[in-house]
Amino acid sequence: MSGFVDNILNVSPLLALVIVGLLVFAEDALFVGFIIPGETAAVLGGVVASRGNVPVWSMVLLVVLAAVTGDTVGYEVGKHLGPRFLNLKVMNRRRAKLQKAQDFLRRRGGLAVFLGRFVAFFRAVMPALAGTSRMPYPTFLAFNVAGGLVWGAGCVLLGFLAGNSYEVVVKAVGQDITVVVVAAVVIALVAWKVRKSRDERVAGGASDSGPTGGRAEP
Repeated sequence: MSGFVDNILNVSPLLALVIVGLLVFAEDALFVGFIIPGETAAVLGGVVASRGNVPVWSMVLLVVLAAVTGDTVGYEVGKHLGPRFLNLKVMNRRRAKLQKAQDFLRRRGGLAVFLGRFVAFFRAVMPALAGTSRMPYPTFLAFNVAGGLVWGAGCVLLGFLAGNSYEVVVKAVGQDITVVVVAAVVIALVAWKVRKSRDERVAGGASDSGPTGGRAEP
């Protein structure tokens, strides 16, 4: 895995964008998430951006679009293949996890699509299971976009903030605690924004309270 990581971090910016986008897309569309989790690619995309090779906003946009598009393809695979998807050889050793994912989808519906984005195995199979269960596409799309936005932006920002300490982050998000880490990043960013706004108000108030021409005494 370390050689794979080094390759992504040392290629040209354009190629890094292509590799990250394809890996995030293929995780759900082609089920490569069983081999290379998509959050690893997304975090490394943030690391690439932290080195000034590409703008961080463009990496966030790429990862979110790749995640949403990959989920949509996965949904279509489940919708058209149906039971044949469930009988794929790649699922043979994962029957227990697959059953948990199906139960979760039955109980939570669209919310399972959103929350499944933050658990590696669920992320790889939930779109196809949603298609197999004939979940209405508008419902799937709404939760898919919401999950892709939060997950994609969070993972890229994690890599961007971690920089050269990315190994710790990659190892952490690979243990299905992405949602916790993403929440921590979101909270930290909100706190930073609130503090910045407060400091600006204080600075503005100080300038307004400066010396002003007073009214002459009678």
